[in-house]
Amino acid sequence: MARVLTGIQSSGIPHLGNALGAIEPGIELSANPKNESFFFIADLHSLTSVKDAAKRKESVYAVAAAWLALGFDAERNFFYRQSDIPEVTELSWYLSCFTPYPMLANAHSFKDKSDRLSDVNAGLFTYPVLMAADILLYDADQVPVGKDQIQHLEMTRDMAGALNHAVGSEILKLPEAVVRDSVKTVPGTDGQKMSKSYGNTIDIFASAKALKKQVMGILTDSTPLEEPKDPDTCNVFALYSLLANEEQIAEMRANYLGGNYGYGHAKKALLELILDIYEPARERYDALINNPQEIEAQLLAGAEKVRPIAQSVLKRVKDSLGF
Repeated sequence: MARVLTGIQSSGIPHLGNALGAIEPGIELSANPKNESFFFIADLHSLTSVKDAAKRKESVYAVAAAWLALGFDAERNFFYRQSDIPEVTELSWYLSCFTPYPMLANAHSFKDKSDRLSDVNAGLFTYPVLMAADILLYDADQVPVGKDQIQHLEMTRDMAGALNHAVGSEILKLPEAVVRDSVKTVPGTDGQKMSKSYGNTIDIFASAKALKKQVMGILTDSTPLEEPKDPDTCNVFALYSLLANEEQIAEMRANYLGGNYGYGHAKKALLELILDIYEPARERYDALINNPQEIEAQLLAGAEKVRPIAQSVLKRVKDSLGF
């Protein structure tokens, strides 16, 4: 059985792009009986940029509620909040003492902001060390990553290897990166990649009124209603195709090519499809958000389940270092 570990950013309420690109594939991965899945919400990492305590807590609950609402099985798997496992910060310190400065200076997370050093705090600079601790603390076998995250796994392996070499024993397991080549790119309402930073998201957990406003606001061209339209250049059709079955997609394509079918019709069909697919999750999400103590209980239960593993690995490290 492979132990698979995934960190989840705590950056507000997940949108359609998050659901299709990360949450649903992650849930599918966690449902594989051959995997032992560790999924954690990286709230310590968020402190590098989010200083408001209430906002950070709200984001953690929103992310946890979205994963649970969409079907993540927290009882079968390990689902926990990073900050509930203090062993991770202790391991981070030990790893930092085996991590050369040039490695951290070459990290993408630092280099992207290195021309504005006044914006770089020590937490951002040492971000890869905490990320390595997140992985190594649980003897993870595999870490699913996008191509842009491969560097972090390589650094994690280098840190673990350096400590192992120093103590003369394989104290820390070296994880393998599982590169996700087929991550869905979900277009936003303006045609760019859907992202909170672009303000172009479709928020599947928003109220029906707010969701309708977002869908109806998707940018389209000015082709008149009666004329045929090109489905392959339309954001509405692209989004519809990510959600619909083959028969529905074929019907929508025929409508576009046949004329007398407006973008308003297509947007209405997309909205109805989103509501149909996500209605159970939307109801579950609302129930959780309105009952935060249930979310808190789930996260604390996950921490209690995972912490003995963290303590065992940390003890190996401390013993090897003479602490």
